[in-house]
Amino acid sequence: MKMSELLQQAVDLKLLRPLDAQFAMMLANDDEPGVMLAAALVSHDAGEGHVCLPLSRLSPEHCFAGRQPELAGQLFAIVGGAEWGPTLLASAAVSDDDEPTPLKLIGERLYLNRMWGNEQAVAKFFGAHNRAMTVDEQQLKDVLSGLFETTADTDWQKVAAAVALTRRISVISGGPGTGKTTTVAKLLAALVQLSGDTPLRIQLSAPTGKAAARLTESLGAALRRLPLTDKQKEALPDDACTLHRLLGAQPNSQRLRYHAGNPLHLDVLVVDEASMVDLPMMAKVIEALPEHGRVIFLGDRDQLASVEAGAVLGDICHYVSSGYSAARAQELSSITGYSLPPGEGEHASALRDALCLLQKSYRFDSQSGIGQLAFAVNASDARRAQETFTLDYTDISKRPLRESEDYALMMADAVEGYRAYLELIRQQAAPEQILLAFGQYQLLCALREGPFGVSGLNERIEQALIQKRLIARPAPALSRWYNGRPIMISRNDSTLGLFNGDIGIALESEGGLRVWFAMPDGTVKSVQPSRLPGHDTAYAMTVHKSQGSEFDHAALVLPNQFTPVVTRELVYTAITRARSRLSLYADDRVFEKAIKTRTERRSGLIDIFK
Repeated sequence: MKMSELLQQAVDLKLLRPLDAQFAMMLANDDEPGVMLAAALVSHDAGEGHVCLPLSRLSPEHCFAGRQPELAGQLFAIVGGAEWGPTLLASAAVSDDDEPTPLKLIGERLYLNRMWGNEQAVAKFFGAHNRAMTVDEQQLKDVLSGLFETTADTDWQKVAAAVALTRRISVISGGPGTGKTTTVAKLLAALVQLSGDTPLRIQLSAPTGKAAARLTESLGAALRRLPLTDKQKEALPDDACTLHRLLGAQPNSQRLRYHAGNPLHLDVLVVDEASMVDLPMMAKVIEALPEHGRVIFLGDRDQLASVEAGAVLGDICHYVSSGYSAARAQELSSITGYSLPPGEGEHASALRDALCLLQKSYRFDSQSGIGQLAFAVNASDARRAQETFTLDYTDISKRPLRESEDYALMMADAVEGYRAYLELIRQQAAPEQILLAFGQYQLLCALREGPFGVSGLNERIEQALIQKRLIARPAPALSRWYNGRPIMISRNDSTLGLFNGDIGIALESEGGLRVWFAMPDGTVKSVQPSRLPGHDTAYAMTVHKSQGSEFDHAALVLPNQFTPVVTRELVYTAITRARSRLSLYADDRVFEKAIKTRTERRSGLIDIFK
């Protein structure tokens, strides 16, 4: 059987996307079966979030993640025992240099051309382009002393501010409650003070509308607490926008208003929730920065990577524990007054010298079950994570999901969780109040489909709310809309100012039903349902979609059978969405295996920096 026919079988079995097979057949014919197979697999891996395909994974054992081993064996039997490097480079579709070919073979890694270009751009940006900024060291010391209290132990927030104030590009990582927002508020205040009478154009951004709104709210509160003059306060930004809006995304187009030929009009860019920024988006952001523009990335390196390709923040922060170069450690020690020992060696020094890890949580202490659970999960300590639920913490709970009665109890909990916002709708409260109340509780899950996934849970929660007479849904044949329906936008629409991840609630009014959204600047707006871009009901959402959000009470549902998407990073991200209370619905074996399973995103970024 020919390679093209076997690839079509893989498509029929949903092991490959039609796109993967079509791409492979466009680049090669059945006379080049190795190139065709490698092209299909590297395209498939890009769809799974990987930046490249190591040649070592071109084997029957790794193909299709172990599923359908017989088909995998047939595919590789056609290729035979040929060496992959020479086989691929013999094709006009593959090159190992700057020649513009669809595939790039760089060392032992195979890339789609665009992924290779994006990775090179990001590596060059965080390495060669990260120059030191000229500062008056004594003035900087004085400004930081006025913003940070002197402490006996190293204040990593102050160190992070010093890092960002002395480099064009900086990355500040930290878990929940470590003070990333407080840190950036103080360093922005320091930038304004150091600039004197020279105005600074500062822009705040985040990957999603929800994350941008939260950044606007939390940073605004932090800035109001700082000892600044009215003139200095006027120089600080009022709100954040999404990265898509920042770059000027065009409706129904891949084109952006801002790029290398038309850079952004700013002096300082702050990007929050940087773990959600995929490799292609990161490349677009850095391409659009003006030559003089500074950028500060904030995020939690341990959270889930983006849905799309790459784990840029995680790769960059790989070196955060390596310490600073000797000269950099001395410089930061002098500025902050803390003794910072240098790391070993000079590898990746340009990158290492621009990183700072915030290490103290101000939200979760030893009395916080959420904090202790997050710490145990992040350390892959399943035993300690299970023990956390047996202690006297009042902010965490775990229920099994073995029997149908367990599922029914979970549904009852969800009904109570959403009762508050539905009661406000009944009382005809203002849209702002209703949106705020809806954000107090959120059911999170790992899967899209099935009874433990978004689609199944949303349907069952709607049915439970109907039974309790909390909502009145019309017959499905007529409309999916009803008073109180929560939805999440799944496709960007820059014309409406709505972006992937934005939450809206349908409310009846005199003019008919409209869907209300909280905007990043703190206002609310309504849109007719017929005008909305793609969207889904949002009683349940995936953990991926919840990134950039926080809820007073977060509830995590894991499937009753383990699946590879349920990983340590997913569980950690879900736990850290909870501000005050976390409910976990899971089988113990699934929970423990998830904690021990790491998310893998294959790329070459870490090795490039070596």
